[in-house]
Amino acid sequence: MALVISDETLSKAQISANQLRIDLACYLYEKKRLSLGQARSLSGLDQLAFQLELSNRDIYIHYSEDDLEQDLDMLGISE
Repeated sequence: MALVISDETLSKAQISANQLRIDLACYLYEKKRLSLGQARSLSGLDQLAFQLELSNRDIYIHYSEDDLEQDLDMLGISE
């Protein structure tokens, strides 16, 4: 199912389709509804630009101790 927002609605909201997509991606990431990669893909931005956008909005990257342990395991680094 596709979501269609008319140009008229975007104009009344004074936002471009691209900016709305970025806003939605940031919101869904912040609410932990999308992963970083999924939200970045939705935004249409590259990884660095999306992380900068999150930073500008004071949205922090979700990274837990479990994530760290998984990354260390993947790298072959153990305690």
